[in-house]
Amino acid sequence: MNPVQKLQLIKIIHTLIWFFFVTVIFYIMYSGICDKITTLTWVSIGLVLGEGVILLLFNMFCPLTVLARKYSSSTRDNFDIYLPEWLARYNKLIFTSIYLVGVLLIFYRIWEKH
Repeated sequence: MNPVQKLQLIKIIHTLIWFFFVTVIFYIMYSGICDKITTLTWVSIGLVLGEGVILLLFNMFCPLTVLARKYSSSTRDNFDIYLPEWLARYNKLIFTSIYLVGVLLIFYRIWEKH
C-alpha cells in the first residue's frame, strides 16, 4: 500500500468511527429527551467517556489523526477524515456540548423521579 492509499484507509476508518460516536451521542440525547434510559444509555455514556480518556492521552488528538500525520503534511482540519473542514475544526466543541446536554437531561430525568 502506498502512502496515499494508507491515508485514504485511515480517513475511511476515522469517518466510520466518527459516525459511530455521533450516533452514540445522539442516542444519549434521545434517551434524555424521551426519558428512555436503559443499559444501552449507560454503555453509550461510558463509550464516550472512554473516547474522552483516549483523547486526553493523545493530547486532544484522535490516535488516527496522529497516525494519519505520517502520511500527510496538510494543515487542514479535515486532512484525516471525510468531513467538511468547518465540522472537523469544531467537532469536539459541537459534540461535547451535545453529549453534556444529553447527560444532564438523563440526570435530570433520574432526579425528577426521586
